[in-house]
Amino acid sequence: MLVNVGELMAGEEPLPEDESYPVHDFPEIAEFLHEHWAAGGEPHAWVETADGVRPGATPPGRKGAPASGSWGRVAALRRRGRGSCVVAPIVLHGRAWGELYVARAAGRPVFDRDDADFATVLASVTAAGLAQTERLEEARRLAFTDPLTGLGNRRAVDIRLDEALEAHHADGTVVSLVVCDLNGLKRVNDTLGHAVGDRLLERFGSLLSLCGAMLPGALVARLGGDEFCLLGVGPPADEVVRVADELCRRAAELEMGEGVACGIASTGDPIGPVPSARRLFRLADAAQYRAKAARSLKPVVAGRDGGTEDSVIRLADTSAAHPPERRRFRGRR
Repeated sequence: MLVNVGELMAGEEPLPEDESYPVHDFPEIAEFLHEHWAAGGEPHAWVETADGVRPGATPPGRKGAPASGSWGRVAALRRRGRGSCVVAPIVLHGRAWGELYVARAAGRPVFDRDDADFATVLASVTAAGLAQTERLEEARRLAFTDPLTGLGNRRAVDIRLDEALEAHHADGTVVSLVVCDLNGLKRVNDTLGHAVGDRLLERFGSLLSLCGAMLPGALVARLGGDEFCLLGVGPPADEVVRVADELCRRAAELEMGEGVACGIASTGDPIGPVPSARRLFRLADAAQYRAKAARSLKPVVAGRDGGTEDSVIRLADTSAAHPPERRRFRGRR
């Protein structure tokens, strides 16, 4: 039960914390109507009374339902001092999602067929709203999800990183970005086919998710092609480096792969001001470039080799002024 509105009886609460009923007490929902709905039939509301007599004709799709009504509903009406109720199933994708249930106190006029028809319309409108909400949620999920790996995509990273840097500028929250380049993907695609390459990407994505789970609230994403990233917000830089080191170790053991090149940039290290997401990305990109060029089995971390004179920081600064011929230092970053 989600909500109770209207004239409440003793023991009823507007927003019950734990009010539920066994589905087997309502066979008309669990059994008799399910087949009708699954076959595309329309749901119809009906009326139940405390004396167990259902007024009006049996609603469509009600074949096999007990003529005297649902004993569970009849018992509930009597227990609560109600005389009659209208039951309008809310059906989503051919299955009962819930129901609109309206009851009247004993002694008041019994609901009739017109009331049931009106409840049917209300339940249909509710079902349409739920379906629309599902579609919007799915569209949002697709907009921020990489379809191959199920990880976040570049759009998700951009939004989360902007939010994280706002927190960093406000209260010093540590923001760390790990950029990963999966080694050997081109060789796998060229020699074994793109289907095998996709499986390698999926396996690395799963590994990245597993390692990312070590950092509370971390976002893992595929930026495109063989490029992935992990965004940590809050954990110390050393903890992020430890997780990235574990990622590199495990990635080296992936079948068909050749490991991963990881670069890290964190506001918890001496990397200078980070006014924008673009700056943090550029630093992490430069660190990853160094890792790939050196065939490093461990992550390269910006700012840990001489502070602001760090070779990674110099590379990032140089690339900002004169971008090299490399996809990782594109102007859009």
